[in-house]
Amino acid sequence: MTPAERAQAGRAARKRVPPAAHTDFAPAAGRADPVDLIIAQEQDRLPELLPIRHGRMVASPFAFYRGSANVMAADLAAAPSSGLKAQLCGDAHLSNFGMFASPERRLIFDVNDFDETSGGPWEWDLKRLLASLTLAGRSNGFKRRQRAEIVLAAARAYREAMAGFAGRGELEVWYARADVDDLAARLGKASRKKLTAAGTKARGRDSLQAYRKLTAVIDGNPRIVADPPLLVPVGDLVSEGQSAQVEAQIRKVLGGYRDTLPDDKRRLIDAFRFVDLARKVVGVGSVGTRCWIVLLTGRDHTDPLLLQVKEAGPSVLAPNSAGDNHGRRVVRGQRLMQAASDIFLGWQRVTGVDGRERDFYVRQLRDWKGSAVVDTMDFETLLQYGRLCAWTLARAHARSGDRIAIAAYLGDDDRYDRAFGAFAQAYADQTEHDHAAFASAIAAGRLEARTGI
Repeated sequence: MTPAERAQAGRAARKRVPPAAHTDFAPAAGRADPVDLIIAQEQDRLPELLPIRHGRMVASPFAFYRGSANVMAADLAAAPSSGLKAQLCGDAHLSNFGMFASPERRLIFDVNDFDETSGGPWEWDLKRLLASLTLAGRSNGFKRRQRAEIVLAAARAYREAMAGFAGRGELEVWYARADVDDLAARLGKASRKKLTAAGTKARGRDSLQAYRKLTAVIDGNPRIVADPPLLVPVGDLVSEGQSAQVEAQIRKVLGGYRDTLPDDKRRLIDAFRFVDLARKVVGVGSVGTRCWIVLLTGRDHTDPLLLQVKEAGPSVLAPNSAGDNHGRRVVRGQRLMQAASDIFLGWQRVTGVDGRERDFYVRQLRDWKGSAVVDTMDFETLLQYGRLCAWTLARAHARSGDRIAIAAYLGDDDRYDRAFGAFAQAYADQTEHDHAAFASAIAAGRLEARTGI
């Protein structure tokens, strides 16, 4: 279609689903028990790790929100949608954005979690981001007026960014990115100082830093050091025979994953050799999935590479897609949404030691990794951070969705800003109710929780 026809499609969608359709959230009739949904999602996870997951989720409504993407996905699927689709993160809350290195060794800011990536209505990601801002504002003790200002600023940032991308050419949109050094140069003195310090810290979080922190030389060889239950070498998990089976499985993942890399990166990964393997507990919502860190070395022991090999299951946005290759789904979604992706990013499907086929994706454990500590942000910092996340999300959607139609749907006034802001407040209320139900299930013994881990 021509740009004019694409804009007309967006305006037609606006007539079908006007701002008022997004304003409120009311649980659908027969809404599933959120605790039941969480339990159902955990059926194929490692049972010994689930108490850790529950302990992390019960810590606060925001922590619960981080671990319950499937609950919100079910709610959004039952609500009106614009019908305009893009590649979605699927779990676009505040803590799933961060800093990392581009292949050109520039520090950039982008979406950094794609376990739930799938196609869907673009506003699902935006609604999840805005509701997380509301929950973070409540957790940080901000007044209602302040929370509303933060959410409206983020909604406006998304709308204005999409309008800007709608007027750009394809290559200009594709090459757009949030370069941390460029961002710092545009900030005031106080904000620039904070961002520069965060960038310096992120640049120090690489494979060499992880190697020094997570390994030790034992009998002349580097080995991953146990820190149970969060980090457990494979030999400490299972018997000697089973340990060999698990190691063989992960070696098979790495061998097949190599073929999903570009030719030049295959040459690079071939220069490293396998040294050690350990299971690592990560995140909140991901706890219980099969996740490993693999230590490899290149020239010698002073040239380490740490890879994360993480299980990928069906996206919460497409729970009935069990036959798909979910490692490939994660990698393709990440490459499509991110301005630049990890050079070691790839996937592989293997048969596990339990005889079941499992999908994995592989990436570097750390490559200039930096994450915001949301629960310590003051009002101004959360306001600016929310705007940055919203701009970043709009850029990601503009690469895969019809940016002209989406911009026309949003229009040039603040009616959708206010509608999405009202939704965020209402959904934060629902999340607090769901968190209370989750805490009650733990108190009643329906779920086991280990806190402080």
